[in-house]
Amino acid sequence: MPREAPVPVLRFENVTVAFDDVTALVEVSFEAFEGESRVITGAAGSGKTTLLKAALGLIQPQSGRVYAFGRDLGAMREEELFDIRSKMGMLFQESALFDSLTIEENVAYPLLNQKAIHCAPEEVKPRVVEALDFVELGGTLEKFPSELSGGMRRRAAIARAVVTAPPLILYDSPTAGLDPITAHTIMALLIKERDTARTTTLMVTQRYQDGNLMANFRYNSEQGRLEPARNGARQDLHTVFMVLREGRLVFEGSQESLEASRDSYICKFVKPRA
Repeated sequence: MPREAPVPVLRFENVTVAFDDVTALVEVSFEAFEGESRVITGAAGSGKTTLLKAALGLIQPQSGRVYAFGRDLGAMREEELFDIRSKMGMLFQESALFDSLTIEENVAYPLLNQKAIHCAPEEVKPRVVEALDFVELGGTLEKFPSELSGGMRRRAAIARAVVTAPPLILYDSPTAGLDPITAHTIMALLIKERDTARTTTLMVTQRYQDGNLMANFRYNSEQGRLEPARNGARQDLHTVFMVLREGRLVFEGSQESLEASRDSYICKFVKPRA
């Protein structure tokens, strides 16, 4: 018998989103599968963050459909959307931690407030500690966001995004505003999460270096660091690049195809590898 085609973790079907007279997405279509990484770039205002919000069901399209885990988000009640979002992690721009909560309380928030998670009270702190250890912030439980550096706040936000072990994680500009060393640390954590949990990843970024790391490096769990993916191992990473222009998806494909493009707009977001 023929094997059944895999069901996409996330699927956009001719999605158009508009705010008043401004169109943010125009008939965007793509599919993301288990373990796949999608690197999304484009000019400011091209629709990148809107795409992530539509994936979360926070924005309803004017036309087209968004499917997550095989379910039509537009046909779901708010309570059902809360349940489906429990399978998604989200890193917002500028981390979006709650200033009045400690780091422990911030990371515990989705465990305590997403009913579909079903996390027993006695399991909350161990999972928070595990998530903070994952991002190497084990000693920050009692601190407040204002007591941490920008890079540490970003790492705490990653811990909050992964604490529920979601199969789909959305990252909105995870390295924006960070120095190169801290940005590399953040990318190492994103790749570590992808490789250890086989997470489907959507990452919005303006830094081509971020996409290059996602496409060409993997996490070595034995040595606890990133290493270049060699030969066939690189193909196993399944990284797809997407470029948005004025709400339209103008490129979708491999890094090689992206770097080979002669389109003047697409070339603005490519930094050829040495």
